[in-house]
Amino acid sequence: MFAKPFKVKSNTAMKGSDRRKLRADVGSSFPALSTDNLSDLLPPKEELNVVKVYAHKGESLSIYVHGKNPILFELERNLYPTVYTLWTFPDVLPAFTTWPPVLEKMAGGADLMLPGVVVPSTGLPEVQQGQLCAVNLVGSRAPVAVGVATMSTREMLASGMKGKGFNILHTYKDQLWASGDKSGPPVITAVITPMETEAAPVGEQEDQLVSHNSVSETSIPETQLENLYLFEVAAEASHEREDMAADDAKHETQDSEDCHPSPQEAMDNLLNQCFFHALKFKVKKSDLPLLTSTFLRNYLFTCCPEGQQVDIKKSSYKKLSKFLQVMQQRKILKVKELSKGVESIVEVDWKHPDIRSYVAPVSEPPAEDMDGGDEHLYQPPEIITLYGISAKMLPLFQESGHRSGTGRSWQYISYILVSKVLFTSALILSHFSFVTVNPVICDCLLDRSEQNDITFLKWDDLVTRCLERMQHSHQVTFAGCSPVIRKGNIEHIDISVAQRSSNKKVTMIKNLESYGLDPSSFASLLQQRVQASATCTALPGAKDRVQVQIQGNQVSQIGKLLLGE
Repeated sequence: MFAKPFKVKSNTAMKGSDRRKLRADVGSSFPALSTDNLSDLLPPKEELNVVKVYAHKGESLSIYVHGKNPILFELERNLYPTVYTLWTFPDVLPAFTTWPPVLEKMAGGADLMLPGVVVPSTGLPEVQQGQLCAVNLVGSRAPVAVGVATMSTREMLASGMKGKGFNILHTYKDQLWASGDKSGPPVITAVITPMETEAAPVGEQEDQLVSHNSVSETSIPETQLENLYLFEVAAEASHEREDMAADDAKHETQDSEDCHPSPQEAMDNLLNQCFFHALKFKVKKSDLPLLTSTFLRNYLFTCCPEGQQVDIKKSSYKKLSKFLQVMQQRKILKVKELSKGVESIVEVDWKHPDIRSYVAPVSEPPAEDMDGGDEHLYQPPEIITLYGISAKMLPLFQESGHRSGTGRSWQYISYILVSKVLFTSALILSHFSFVTVNPVICDCLLDRSEQNDITFLKWDDLVTRCLERMQHSHQVTFAGCSPVIRKGNIEHIDISVAQRSSNKKVTMIKNLESYGLDPSSFASLLQQRVQASATCTALPGAKDRVQVQIQGNQVSQIGKLLLGE
């Protein structure tokens, strides 16, 4: 929400009655705060201002400021503490722990995914869906983010710690924090012991990792470390809080359980769903004015669930212009004819109840055929790039007990770097943004021409340099089969066009076998798709490798077939 600068509307000092009301609201919102805590947070005889602002997405909210620092912000009549407040009262909210590199992503607008949450041996805090939570980093209880849980603790564990865990509203180093005195988190130490698991690591039974925040060594299997460290970044951040109890019947037709909607009603429902999804999650204010044809093609159609297709002619509206006219009558948007015969969407009311109450449906996996008809459908393999420790890189990993040649995933290598660089000789500056180059890092990661010039490395740069200098291999796992590890990077599917006699062109496809694709079946399907002759020939110089050749320039059709099916 505060990843980008916000616009200040007004800044006024709070009066006595407003201060008393705020104190009562804070007390009811955060019952963990005692009377003395409330007096410290909202001193009765010190200046307290309320700043009305507009966030970059247009949300209107109030920020309460004391001593130049924002201490609370209010959105849709809900109060949220800032990191400045949580540093003084760290136990106000249930806290979850993540890794230091995740902080930079959250400050940039990303939400916190469950694979990035550290699961301690004592278990996760008990929270419910929609409950306000704090996020801190490994080794410290000082919160660095405030967010809303997207599911309960029980649902998090049932999901295998996968998916989005928290909608992040505010973080350390975002624009709201920058409006204060820009102080850093205080030192509030904590020992986080990751939960043990019986899963065996790849290549070794266990690796002994030493943390300077723990008295004794902790044995952490690699599979668990990968699950704890892995974090995902959304394509774009979404920080809007959705009212899960809102009535969705305003824009979707509900039918009784014992009957099905007519094809026309089903298409109306699908059209409405895609329309509100596009307005809430796709269209931005900077996109306006937006041609109605562009909106239909690039926004509405792309929001259609997999396996379904919007056909306005089969709806009750018959035409896009009539559908948009109905939406304009409902005051959801405004359409104007900016040039002769060409209509554009010029205004959208994102505060309209129908848009605000829209909740994206949870997609369900397609039901399996009862006769087992799906057992021959292609299932893509799981491909993991592995990194072996070379002789030159060995000094960087010796202290953690690793040997050269052992293949590891990038998540595991990153965790080892965290445990070594973060908790040993290298100094982390600017709250995990930069690393001091010590002699070991200098010898392993810097070229000779850089060794006298570079004294600090960005954390991302350090990880990238490390992975580039390691021995690459890859692991391919097909459904129901044991993993296969091969040296080097996996070969891409090669698609090329060659010219034959009489100016005829042919398209050749190689390396289908690496991804579990049968060249003969692929050639037959492609031949039916493009209505051209296709053949399979042995690939010269390669054992048991086949090349598919088809007449004409079919690169586009081959791409659609591979990516779509």
